[in-house]
This record gives sequence, C-alpha cells and structure tokens, in this order.
Amino acid sequence: MALAMDGTTETGNDPDPPFGRPLFNDPKAKALKRVGAIDVGSNSVRMVVFDGAARSPAYFYNEKVMAGLGTGLSKTGRLHPEGRARALAALRRFALLAEGMNVSPLTCVATAAVRDAEDGPEFCEEVLRETGLKLWVASGTEEARLSAQGVFLGWPIAKGLMCDIGGSSMELAELGDGVVGRRVSSQLGPLKLMEIKGGMKARKKIIDSTVDDLREQIDGDYKYLFLVGGSWRAIARLDMERRGYPLKVLHEYRMTSKSILSTVKWISGKSVDELRAITGNSEARMRLVPIAAQVLKSLIQRFRPKYIATSSYGIREGLLYEQMPYELKRRDPLIEACRYDEAQNARLPGFGRTLYEFIKPLFKGSSEERWRLIKAACLLHDVSWRAHPDYRAEVCFDNATRANLGGLDHQGRIFLGVALLHRYKNSRDGTRFQELYDLLSERQLKDAETLGKAMRFGAMFSVQKRDLMGELTWHPKKRLLKLKLNPDTRALFGEVAEARFKSLANALEADTLVE
Repeated sequence: MALAMDGTTETGNDPDPPFGRPLFNDPKAKALKRVGAIDVGSNSVRMVVFDGAARSPAYFYNEKVMAGLGTGLSKTGRLHPEGRARALAALRRFALLAEGMNVSPLTCVATAAVRDAEDGPEFCEEVLRETGLKLWVASGTEEARLSAQGVFLGWPIAKGLMCDIGGSSMELAELGDGVVGRRVSSQLGPLKLMEIKGGMKARKKIIDSTVDDLREQIDGDYKYLFLVGGSWRAIARLDMERRGYPLKVLHEYRMTSKSILSTVKWISGKSVDELRAITGNSEARMRLVPIAAQVLKSLIQRFRPKYIATSSYGIREGLLYEQMPYELKRRDPLIEACRYDEAQNARLPGFGRTLYEFIKPLFKGSSEERWRLIKAACLLHDVSWRAHPDYRAEVCFDNATRANLGGLDHQGRIFLGVALLHRYKNSRDGTRFQELYDLLSERQLKDAETLGKAMRFGAMFSVQKRDLMGELTWHPKKRLLKLKLNPDTRALFGEVAEARFKSLANALEADTLVE
C-alpha cells in the first residue's frame, strides 16, 4: 500500500492516481511555515526551525549544544551544575534567535534528565524567568509517542517498532497504519549506564534484565526496527564505514541484524579516539556509543527484527507532526517536497504533470513504488536549471541523493539521481558516482536511464497543454517506439528533438516510427 499524490491511499498498480492539489499553499499548512522546536535532553540541548513545505520541511536553522544535563544524575539525583549553566546559556541564545527569526510557535520540551532530577522543576522556573521559554516536561511514554510521530513524518505508513535512545532513557513504541501503539520507557540511557559500578559485566546484566522486561511489555513480532537518537545514528555511521558503504546519508539507511551485531563487535575493539577519527563525532557523543552498542545488541537478540532503519527524524519532528492537520499528515512526504521544489524553482511550474502524462505509456506495468519515483522525477526534472550547464547533470544527481527528503530509501535516491542525471546528459560514463551506481541492479540502472532520456526528450515540447505534445506509444514485444505528433506543434520536433528521440529509442533497444 502506498500514499497517492493527493494524500489518499493507493491500492493495486493504478498508474494514474490524481495529482490532486498541493497543500503547501493551504492556510493550515502556511500556518506551519516557520515552526521552532527546542529539545532539552540529558546529553544535548537543540533548537530546530522548520521552514518550507510543511509536510516535508526544510531545516531553516539547526543548532545543538552538548550540555550534559544528565551527567551524574544517578549519583546525585540532581542536574549537573556545569551542564545546567551551559543549557541555560544555550536557551538564552535560542530565545533571542527565535525572536529574531519571528518563529511562532516555538515549542520547548524537556525529557529524562529534567523529568527525573529533583531540581528539575526549579530549573524549569529558572528557564522561564531568564528566557521567557516555558519548558514542557514530557513523561517517558509521551516522549515515546512524540519520537514515533517523528518517524511518521518521514514514513507515513511505517510499521514496526521505534526505539529512541537519549542520554538518560530509552523508549519503545509500536508503529502501524499511521498510529502509535503501545509505548514503554526505560532507564537504559548511556549516561546512566555509564555510572553503574562493576564494569561491563554488571552493566550487561542490567541491560539484559531491563530489555527482557521491555520484551514482556511489548510482545509483538516486528520486521522493522526504527532507530531514533544521536547514539544510534553514530552507530549507523560506523556501520557504513565498516562496510565501506558509499552513500553517507543516515536517514533511511538500512541494516540487517547480522550487520549490526558485527558492527557492535567491531566497535568493542576500538577506543573512543579511534571511533571519533572515523566519524568526526564529538567526544561527548562518542564516549556513549560503546554503551549504546551493548543496548542495541541486547535489543536485537530479544526482538529479532529483520531490518533496522535509521531515522533522522525524532522528537523535534514529532512536535511538528503533532501540529499538522490530518489531511497533511497523510500526504506523501516525497511528492509534497517535489511539488514544492517545482513551484519554487522550475522554469515552468506545473509542466512536471504534463511531462508525466506524456511519458507514462513507456512504463506500463510498473510497481507502485516505481510510479512514485517517476512522478517525483517529472516534478524535479527542471528545478536545477540555474546550475552551470557543464555541471547541471551532476548537480541533479547530488541533489537527489543527498537532499533532506523523507519517504525515500537509498536505492530510491540513487534511481532518482540517475534519472535526473540523464535528463541533462546522455551518458553517465566518466562521472564520479560509480560506487553509488553499484548499489542498483543493471535493470534498475537501465530503467532510470530510460526515464531520464524520456524526460530529456519530453522537455523539448515545453507546452502546458498535454494534447499539444503529441503521443508516445511503446510496443515492448515489437520493440517499437512510436511518436504521433500534433500537426499544430509539429515544428517542435526539430533536429535536437529528433536526436533525443533516437537516444530514448536506443535506451529501449527499439526501432522508431514518427507519424
């Protein structure tokens, strides 16, 4: 099941669901155009300001301070004095920045450290007095719900188990059909686990015992485990480096249980400094990673997911998702982002739909996911026109593979990138992306090339009325590509257009017929 471009649910292999009406111009969406969220965690304090298409927002501003509020909490029961001072200084700065950016609303949430510390309420009062910011202290289960909603921002129909690890706690939540199910919170935060006496053996005993208890409370079967939190992202990045994985985009990076367990063992054999040298993470973050890796190993052994996916979206994105109207939540984040990009940057906004209708006959029988990528490519086909012509193809590939896009796995990113590269360039030989091409099969590469060359040809008929473009017909059994021109626009089929038509036919290994 997939989300249609109008936000409804697609079933079957319907190649032509309605494009619908973009929602980024809707008053309810415009109200979310610039939304701020501050997350006061046990290890870090971060402010994010979202801007743009509300369903798939851009990060207008993003700043983090590793304050370490929860350091020593297990021993003292209080927030760390230096961490408290650093957090307050960061919040003073964030309040002024938000005012200067005219951010409204600005939602501030505090999690495990402030929740558990005996001086947590006093800290909240100090923050309000010094900055004017009101901290909302989330319970453990509410923190789980918000983080799970952050996953839904990127995967509207995600199904499985979400695990969010912070400095002082770890939360689990069931995901399915856009709904957050059972939720539990635990004390398995690396900052707290670091303070356990008795070394690794004692820590392992507590971790395993706690995860056993969590398994009793959350007892379903989960094919997917979605990881949220900085320590998980650091482990995923280390998994990439250990495997030599070429696309360094953490969101939607997928791993198997076997791969993760190998990485956990690999991490245990390296020092914090060695790990930092590999990823460039801060010392404050990386010192928690070996402990978080122990927790992840225990989770995988007990919950036995088939796939593990990294989510860059968490509690802050969940705060944004919380404010969205239902219709907006059900939209496809990829398609909404592409529509917004086309409206803002294309030379002829709206032509993407016309182009899609023109090339659609070439892809009969495609899967739902393939139709989705074809639509996205058509919407994006012209948004990079301002780039220098010598580099336009590479810019298109980079934008597709590395952009902050939800609802797009890594193979989808590369497929989209190859298609857009061929929108501007006949051959991909000699480009610097070969190791990324290798993540696709030969069939996938061929299909992406065909899509790109179809868009390259279709762009020669830059007219908004579909009937003026003529009609493409593809006969795969006969290997015949037919073009029927409209008499009123036949002059558009000039020398360059003819050459691009032949290039498309070559990609299809087809003969041609022009009427």
